Amino acid sequence: MLTRHFSSRYSVAPHVAGYTVGSATTIGTIAATFGVSAGVFALFFFGEVPRVRKDILQKLPFFDTYLDRTIAPEDNPF
Repeated sequence: MLTRHFSSRYSVAPHVAGYTVGSATTIGTIAATFGVSAGVFALFFFGEVPRVRKDILQKLPFFDTYLDRTIAPEDNPF
């Protein structure tokens, strides 16, 4: 006599430490967004520090003349 099994087939999704590809992609996207926003905030927060302005921000193409803080010789009191 043949017996038939009518149970459902299931498979376990591949994962590493409990994270599937979909959840790792979601977490990575969120972490990258927070990282980029924190980096942009830090650059503009420390933008008035002369070392940051000269070494980082003035190397960007459109910020070099905008962030130039040189004093004209006629305005220099010394």
